[in-house]
Amino acid sequence: MNLASLFYYQDILLYISFIPLIGIFLLIFINPEQQKLMKFVAINFSSIPFILFLFVWGGFKKSVGTFQFVSKLLWIPVLNLNVTLGIDGISLFFLLLTTFLIPLCILISWNSIGSNLKGYLISFLVIEYFLIGVFCVLDVLMFYILFESILIPMFLVIGIWGSRERKMLASYYFFLYTLLGSVVMLLSILYIYGQVGTTDYEILLTFMFSDFEQKILWFTFFLAFAAKVPMVPVHLWLPEAHVEAPTAGSVILAGVLLKLGTYGFIRFSLPLFPQASFYFAPLVYTMSLIGIIYASLTAIRQTDFKRIIAYTSVAHMNVVMLGIFSFNNVGIEGALLQSLSHGFVASALFVIIGVVYERYRTRLVKYYGGLVHTMPLYVSVFLFFTMANIGFPGTSGFIGEFLIFAGSFKVNSSVTVFGATGMILGGCYALWLFNRIAYGNLKSQYIKETLDINKREFFIFVPLICYTLILGLTPDAYLSSIHMSVNNLIENMYF
Repeated sequence: MNLASLFYYQDILLYISFIPLIGIFLLIFINPEQQKLMKFVAINFSSIPFILFLFVWGGFKKSVGTFQFVSKLLWIPVLNLNVTLGIDGISLFFLLLTTFLIPLCILISWNSIGSNLKGYLISFLVIEYFLIGVFCVLDVLMFYILFESILIPMFLVIGIWGSRERKMLASYYFFLYTLLGSVVMLLSILYIYGQVGTTDYEILLTFMFSDFEQKILWFTFFLAFAAKVPMVPVHLWLPEAHVEAPTAGSVILAGVLLKLGTYGFIRFSLPLFPQASFYFAPLVYTMSLIGIIYASLTAIRQTDFKRIIAYTSVAHMNVVMLGIFSFNNVGIEGALLQSLSHGFVASALFVIIGVVYERYRTRLVKYYGGLVHTMPLYVSVFLFFTMANIGFPGTSGFIGEFLIFAGSFKVNSSVTVFGATGMILGGCYALWLFNRIAYGNLKSQYIKETLDINKREFFIFVPLICYTLILGLTPDAYLSSIHMSVNNLIENMYF
């Protein structure tokens, strides 16, 4: 019996989800003055789920497209409501991404958070707990509860530990935009329960709604998920939230929370309402193309470091939407790989911003220049992730975008051309930003220190660089694990 098989038992997902809760329980009873101990507990109990999910990946059967490691818990038996946990190739890597980034967020904040550190660390462990639940749960109602519950700790992270005066406004933006879109989704879930008698995902896959029902239900789910992606015009909360959030908040926001929207489309909208998905595909294409071009052009005229990267995220996530609604294996696999790639690259770019912000306390681009003279290692890392962001060959971004456009080309060549044009604009502003920061005259009146990245920052960047290269150079390690799950999704849609 190998080590991986030891972890292949029914309730492994349930046990992993409890680990952040144990960390929260321990933190509650630690004296707030013992900051090193609190950080040690938080980073360990946030890292253990990542290690265990690596073992789960080792025991994962790539040749099976159905859910694995399934376990059921009674919730409200009299109403036929249960909590079912399970993963397939699609959710597995979102779980790995989540559990990888949360400890990284704690490491990012190692020296920058002074006030109410206990509350800050607990908030991130709560986020991890809810995110593990979101990607594991196979019940529409429980998904909704966990999906919305993430808003609370994220609201606190932005509103309490944000960096500027507008942080409360930004946190309200984030909360209201994403909550209002989801209210109608709850009404639809209640309607589904009334029609089917359960909210169990696997049972719902076997139920056929009428064309009219599908269109209404699809649109209500669309409102919830589009705000999370985000798609234009419900994107306004994202630049505000990013600018005001602490660096770790921006990392988890860009790295994982934006993926909740795309994951929702893949997991629920496409398989549950296939006819409506085909019907509304032109609407999604139009909104995505507007989002790509608008976000790319808007990014060029921004003066704030974070706003530029925030609009970059909007553009990239709208490209992912093109892949999802291509309705073929190539496009959807590309969308999933690009989501994972964006999780690493966007997170790294926000850490890059955080590095200089900690030193110089400004994010305005005009105050920077000539950093190649004083921070050569920093500039090298910045260049690498700039190239990854624009989809340079050899990086994960290239493979993801190539597969997305290959998939969308099979459906609509015009959509592909306009989408690719948007990404060219993206390359323009990414290179412009790098040039402004790295070269030119050193702004000595604003830059008083010449500290390059330290050991802690170096060890944050190393795994992000490695994973970006691994996905770019050996994408089959990822694609082989998701292929059967995506194939199963496509079969459910067409048949």
